[in-house]
Amino acid sequence: MDFGLNEEQQMIVSTVRSFVENEIYPHEALIERTGQVPHELGNEIKRKVIDLGFYACNFPEDVGGAGLSHLDVTLVERELGRGSMALTHFFGRPQNILMACTGDQRERYLLPAVRGERMDALAMTEPDAGSDVRGMKCQALRDGGDWVVNGSKHFISGAEHADFFIVFVATGTDDTPQGPKRRITCFLVDRDTQGFEVRDGYNSVSHRGYRNYTLYFDNCRLPDAQVLGEVDGGFKVMNDWLYATRLTVAAFCVGRARRCFNHALHYAAERRQFGQPIARFQGIGFQVADMITEIDAADWLTLSGAWRLDKNLPANREIASAKLFASEMLARVTDATLQIHGGMGLMDDFPIERFWRDARVERIWDGTSEIQRHIISRDLFRPLGV
Repeated sequence: MDFGLNEEQQMIVSTVRSFVENEIYPHEALIERTGQVPHELGNEIKRKVIDLGFYACNFPEDVGGAGLSHLDVTLVERELGRGSMALTHFFGRPQNILMACTGDQRERYLLPAVRGERMDALAMTEPDAGSDVRGMKCQALRDGGDWVVNGSKHFISGAEHADFFIVFVATGTDDTPQGPKRRITCFLVDRDTQGFEVRDGYNSVSHRGYRNYTLYFDNCRLPDAQVLGEVDGGFKVMNDWLYATRLTVAAFCVGRARRCFNHALHYAAERRQFGQPIARFQGIGFQVADMITEIDAADWLTLSGAWRLDKNLPANREIASAKLFASEMLARVTDATLQIHGGMGLMDDFPIERFWRDARVERIWDGTSEIQRHIISRDLFRPLGV
C-alpha cells in the first residue's frame, strides 16, 4: 500500500474540503435550530455538486458517474464527514446497489439517480429486525403475477427527499437446523405507489435535520419488474453491494474526529488557567496526544480497507475493524474534546456538544459495534474450524 496521495487524490481532498467549509458549514446553525433542510437549500447544494462534477462520484463512468476508486470515494466521504450529515446528504452518493439494475430499471432508477434527477432511500430495518435481517416481518406474497407487500420499515434516513425506495422484504421461509430463516427479496418502490406510505419517524438527538421515517405497506402491489436482482436473492444483492457502506461510516467518523480535534487543539492552546495555556498541563497534553494517535490509526485502517477493495483482496474483516475502531474512536475524541472545553463544551456557542451527540449513533447504524466484533471474530476462527 502506498501511504502517499497522488496529485489527483490531493485535488479531491482539497476540493471536497473547500466545498464543505464554504457550502456546508455556513448553514449548520440553521439546521440545528430548525431540524430540517429547506427544499431550496438542498437543491442548491445538489446543483453545485453537479456543476463541480462530483455528484454520484461513487458510480463508474459507463453509467455517468465520476468513476472514482474505492480509495478515492473514501477520501471524499472522509471530507464530507466534517460537515452536517443533513446537508452533505445532497452531495449525492446514490446507493451502489443500484448497479444491480437491469433492463428498463436502468432508465427508470439507475441513470436518473446518477444524474441527480431522482433520489433514493434504502429500507431494511424494522422494529423487530435490526441486526437480525432474517427476522423481517414485512413480507411479500405472490398474487397472480404480482407481489403484495404488507408490513413496515423504520429508521429510514433520507426518506423525505426520496423519489423511490430500495426495500428488502421477506418472500418466503426456509427450515434450517438453526430454525426458520426468511428468504429476502429486494424491491424498487416508487414513492407514489398505491398502498405505500411514508410517515414521520422518531426524534433523534443525533444528526438533526437528517431525519428518519417509517414506511408502511398495506396490500401494496408490485410487479416482477420491481424486483432488484433475483427473487429470494436479497442477501446476494446485499453482499455484493452493501457491506462496503461500513467503510463510509468509518471514513465519516475520521473526518468528523479531525474537525473536532482541531477545536480541542486550538482551545487548549488559547485557554489560559493559572497563568498559562491549559495545553501545558500534562492532563490536557496527554489527552491531545492520545486523540491524534487514535485518529491517525483509524484513518489508516479505513484507507487500507478501501485499498484492499481496489486490489480485489478480501476486505470484510478489515472493513469491520475500520468501522468498529473509527466509530468508537469518534466517541472518545468528542468526549475528550468536550472535557477540554469544560462547561463551555456543553453550550451551543460551540459545535462540540453537537459533535458529541452525533457521535453516538455511529456505533449503532450500518452494523453495531457488537456485529462488527462478530464479523471479525468469525473471520479469524473460521479457518480453524470453529
